[in-house]
Amino acid sequence: MLASEFSAQHWLSQTQASGSTLGLPELLWYQRYTKVLDLSPKMAIQSKLAGTYLAKSKGRGMEFDEVRHYQNGDDVRTIDWRVTARTGKVHTKLFREEKERPVFIFTDLSSNMHFGSTLLFKSVQAAHLAALIAWHVKKRGDKLGGIVFSQQQQRELKPQSRSLGVLRYFHALTEIHNTHNNKANHVANSSGQNSITFTTALAQLRRLVHPGSLVYILSDFSQFNTDALRHIRAIRQHNEVTCCAINDPLELSIPASSSGLAAVSDGLHSGIVELSNKQLQQRYELQQQTNQQQLQQQLLLAGCKWLNITAAEPILSQLETRWHG
Repeated sequence: MLASEFSAQHWLSQTQASGSTLGLPELLWYQRYTKVLDLSPKMAIQSKLAGTYLAKSKGRGMEFDEVRHYQNGDDVRTIDWRVTARTGKVHTKLFREEKERPVFIFTDLSSNMHFGSTLLFKSVQAAHLAALIAWHVKKRGDKLGGIVFSQQQQRELKPQSRSLGVLRYFHALTEIHNTHNNKANHVANSSGQNSITFTTALAQLRRLVHPGSLVYILSDFSQFNTDALRHIRAIRQHNEVTCCAINDPLELSIPASSSGLAAVSDGLHSGIVELSNKQLQQRYELQQQTNQQQLQQQLLLAGCKWLNITAAEPILSQLETRWHG
């Protein structure tokens, strides 16, 4: 069955997902759907470790690249005797080195991510996307690491291979997500002391990432600021970075059928407004679109890839459309 053939309700039943809590079965479910992603490297691999990706540098390795005339200093063991005999001139084989590329997933599970108006909390959608990436990493034979954080907890996961890296990441996702959902814990930590922020978590990711890695940043970017951009730029200098913006429809526009009153503030003014006000709805939607466009533009200029993900639809149908539509 194609991913796009799942209705939202059928998909929830298949994954055993509630939409607000997070369980291991729904993360394990994605193992069979890794084909909707393509994690092939788009830049030179800088890792010094042997692996399954071809570096642009020439060297001894498992993958044949080309034949050229023999030059002083070439290894005589690489001489291509067939071409040499046919042309009468000594030729040598060149090989393209295979190198490993670790993959790091940065998953934001802070308070602002624990919201959803339609299908899933943004935090749950981020975890589902992380699971899909993780299974694809395992299938490709890469090592998986990253950062999972909320205001109260942070897990730094150094790269590990095979199922160990995947299951360790899933354990961090479920533990931090569901601990945040525990009301008693949330109240106990509501003072904000030693609070972990988007920026401080990015700083830790910057220290963790190896040059030549693939980095996925999964967040709603609601805490994005100039310091966060500085860290992302530094990470991007030697790595591929994809920023996955997780959003909810209610954050992007006020439904036309809305009614009632709401407290609003633009930082300078605050007050009570009527949600059914058409002008208010239009201004709100325009402001949100502008904010999203500015964020996207900043990250694209930093050299990152950009992927919009809504929490209102199953992740598979969205990615299947992007890569295969």
